Amino acid sequence: MIMPILAVEYMLGLTNDCAMKGIFLIIILFLLSACSSKPNVVKHVENREEAGEKIYVVNHGWHTGFVVPSEKIQDYLPKLRAKFEDAPYIEFGWGDKGFYQAKEITTGLTLRAIFWPTESVIHAVAVPKNIRGYFQNSQIETICLSSSEYNSLINFISNSFYKNEDSEILELRNGIYGDSQFYKGVGDYYLMNTCNKWTAKGLKSAGLDISPTFKLTAGSVMNYIVAHNQALTITSSGQATAPASLCDCLPLM
Repeated sequence: MIMPILAVEYMLGLTNDCAMKGIFLIIILFLLSACSSKPNVVKHVENREEAGEKIYVVNHGWHTGFVVPSEKIQDYLPKLRAKFEDAPYIEFGWGDKGFYQAKEITTGLTLRAIFWPTESVIHAVAVPKNIRGYFQNSQIETICLSSSEYNSLINFISNSFYKNEDSEILELRNGIYGDSQFYKGVGDYYLMNTCNKWTAKGLKSAGLDISPTFKLTAGSVMNYIVAHNQALTITSSGQATAPASLCDCLPLM
């Protein structure tokens, strides 16, 4: 989430001493270096398949998430079928347990999310067929994937859920909008492991050439996707400027 990052910028602004700012950042990075950066990227096995799966990335201004067809992820996580059986799509987002679920954002919540690794949650939302109508106030980008790329992304999302010894996911409280639900997540949320980095790791798992390390804000993720999609054009000679597996389901609706 971007709010904790803005708080760090504010604290750095309290001093004009460049040396002190440097020391402050070094301390932060040292403290965070031992934190868990899970969920991990899923290694994608490349092959020459035609694309046929469309997924969507939604930008809510400070937070990004995936919207995917519900059927495949419900095969991975059957408990989702009981909750979202009639939903054609499900949106997934990952974030800090306290910050994400809070009805009111406080300074204490923000600082804790920055400086102290906190538990994570997954937010799942039932989405109708009219995705753009449902998220009419949000930026939405479409990405075309092959079957193996799509399966790799779904595997990453599935791995982001905490599972008990019976491989069941754990429900928490109701979600923050629509027909939605929070679930216990995998990994710690902190300054260098944000919800937007989670989205970037999902894209990396799907075989996209993205480096998740510093994709900490919604803008950095969406800018990458826009550039990625702009590269999927056809030259005047009819030659694709990107792998055919990604161009197959253009135009991006």
